[in-house]
Amino acid sequence: MISALNRLVDLVEEHLTEELDVGASARALGTTEYHLRRMFSSLAGMPLSEYVRRRRMTVAAADVVRSEDDLLSIAVRYGYGSTEAFGRAFRAVHGVGPGDVRRDGGPLRTQPQLRFRLTVEGSTPVDTRIVERPALRLIGHATRVPLIHQGVNPHIERHIAALPAEAHQRLKDLSGTEPKGLLQITDDADPDAGEGTELTYLHGVAVTFDTTVPDDLDSIESPAGTWAVFRSAGPHPQALQQAWAATATEWFPSNPWRLRPGPAIVAILERTADFSTATCELWLPVEPA
Repeated sequence: MISALNRLVDLVEEHLTEELDVGASARALGTTEYHLRRMFSSLAGMPLSEYVRRRRMTVAAADVVRSEDDLLSIAVRYGYGSTEAFGRAFRAVHGVGPGDVRRDGGPLRTQPQLRFRLTVEGSTPVDTRIVERPALRLIGHATRVPLIHQGVNPHIERHIAALPAEAHQRLKDLSGTEPKGLLQITDDADPDAGEGTELTYLHGVAVTFDTTVPDDLDSIESPAGTWAVFRSAGPHPQALQQAWAATATEWFPSNPWRLRPGPAIVAILERTADFSTATCELWLPVEPA
């Protein structure tokens, strides 16, 4: 995976003035676009699309400062149809417009070319099991929320708090298959996994695929397949979020599996009354790499 990410970085450099076909690149690298984007964003700390924009504007800045070409010619060279569109992208990266930089020589914010390296640690074993599950239905109460990587997500908190107590008990009674109990389910996440991008959050349970879904509940279908199940314990949600991050930084680079599209599921196995600490299982859909 590390070599694939470094080759992707090289391809970005080779296609800075044109659109990079990430799907075709992923296939050539022996993986999927979904997994490549998810691993890139997890390890780089930014979506692939944001890295491409920063690198493109870093190189474009040199043309703005050194070249005698007019700004429209530079804009077109980097794939923009107008100086206005180019100026917005340029300003988003550098904080000033290209005209100001041409006049003053700066200020400029450079995005260095990334290089991924695998750091061998292995001091903390990752408690994982691989399970095969038939097709599932995940049913419950869904909403759209922004992705938040660290800390409590207040949008999810408000969604759960708005449900009456009898709704929680009803879901528990409907739970019919593993993973058991009330579940925290996320789906439709952007493969780049950028902070603030929207996803579907479902407060619900797992049932067999042939279960009839009540009309007043939302449903997410998950096809049959393999799941990697990661266990975490400690302060909540910090321990869970650290385990989620470790899947990208430690587990996937050293195991012959990759993410496949599908919902991510969190099962709460034990928790304190105030939810300050919890033992959880994180279920991620995977396939052989």
